[in-house]
Amino acid sequence: MNAKIICSFFAMLATLSAWVPLGAAAVNLPGEDDALVGESQTTVARYQDTLSDIARLHGLGFDEIRDANPGVDTWLPGEGTRVVLPTRHILPDAPRDGIVINVAEKRLYYYPPTRAGEQPRIVTYPVSIGRGEWQTPLITTSVISKVKDPTWYPPESVRKEHAADGDPLPNAVPPGPKNPLGGFAMRLGLPSYLIHGTNKPFGIGMQ
Repeated sequence: MNAKIICSFFAMLATLSAWVPLGAAAVNLPGEDDALVGESQTTVARYQDTLSDIARLHGLGFDEIRDANPGVDTWLPGEGTRVVLPTRHILPDAPRDGIVINVAEKRLYYYPPTRAGEQPRIVTYPVSIGRGEWQTPLITTSVISKVKDPTWYPPESVRKEHAADGDPLPNAVPPGPKNPLGGFAMRLGLPSYLIHGTNKPFGIGMQ
């Protein structure tokens, strides 16, 4: 990757759901000649844990924790089961500035501004991307506004799909637990493109 990468959103029902309180990991930013951040870890599952629960607690996506633990039951790992946490990441080959999204990795990297004398930091979140039939574009753009409690205006194609499944959607979905944009959204420089939350945090890190 050689540019800032932002994923498309509900204009094509392509989700990038990143802003989950438990979902962030912040570490010191290494030098320009080093792209590795974080360290791989392990934890032990409790009786009530699912891999999705453990992933959210440690800033991981569903797919990456599942792939790191072949042979472990996704929904019932079992009390005392050792779970690998893939919390070591390779920074995208892109400018270390603003927001960069590695689409293939399903992970967002945020490079916050650094004050004089401070150690630069990198904050990373697992994200979800668009379904296979809606190709997530690789683009460079900017955040033009931030919205709390956004209203979702599902496109015609999505409303037709839901209607065919017996689950019709209104023209506008107000803020609340049924709104797939979650509690926050950032509008991008391309019309109908967003970075937003989610009402289904268990799906973070999936396509």
